[in-house]
Amino acid sequence: MIKDPVCLMTIELRDAEAMAVHEGRAYYFCSPGCRSRFLNDPHSYQDNTKAERLSVGVMGSAHQTEDVGNTIVHNAFTLGETIANHGLNLITGACPGLPYQCALGARSRGGLSIGISPALSLDEHLYKYRSPADAYDILIYTGSGLMGREVTNIRSSDVVIIVSGSSGTLGEFAIAYDEGKLIGVLEGSGGICDQIPDLVEHFAKDTGARLVYNADPIVLVDRLLSAYAEQHFRRPSCFCG
Repeated sequence: MIKDPVCLMTIELRDAEAMAVHEGRAYYFCSPGCRSRFLNDPHSYQDNTKAERLSVGVMGSAHQTEDVGNTIVHNAFTLGETIANHGLNLITGACPGLPYQCALGARSRGGLSIGISPALSLDEHLYKYRSPADAYDILIYTGSGLMGREVTNIRSSDVVIIVSGSSGTLGEFAIAYDEGKLIGVLEGSGGICDQIPDLVEHFAKDTGARLVYNADPIVLVDRLLSAYAEQHFRRPSCFCG
């Protein structure tokens, strides 16, 4: 059960008629009218209920950044900054490469960065998987290996963004698509991002997933938040009835 911050009505999450994202937090309403009143003066209502922060999962190439080019590295860093500027949590696979650049960007803006590690411990994370630890506020040690932790990455994310990547990132995209997630694709970042439109054309299964494409990381996050608030909040998981 949740509470509408405007009229204070208690409602079931799945029965919410509208929602809004304010300073990274998700607020749910009994009606579009309450949503409009909230957006006109959020500071008068935001403390009336406990609102969870949304989490954005960024999945992408773990290759050395010199392999992908300065522009893509810059865009990954800007993506992290943008996620933090919106007050959103960042989730990555705690790997090197572009997700690490994104985590550095979020950290530079004081954002909360969560790394889902394939390792059992910090020692294994650093020395077996050769992965960084300095950009994360929280490291979650799954002990699941590189492939096993992907499901945790996706299911912990309200929105998933794909940046470049190859087979591992393709696996994360496939999980996100199958589970009906809202997915952003950073156009121009290379790797599987260039192939996703053609791949989706051949998918016969309608999972409820929605894809948003843009080459500008700032615009991409803005459009994803709008899509989530306008419609996709009604599908937080493919397992909801």
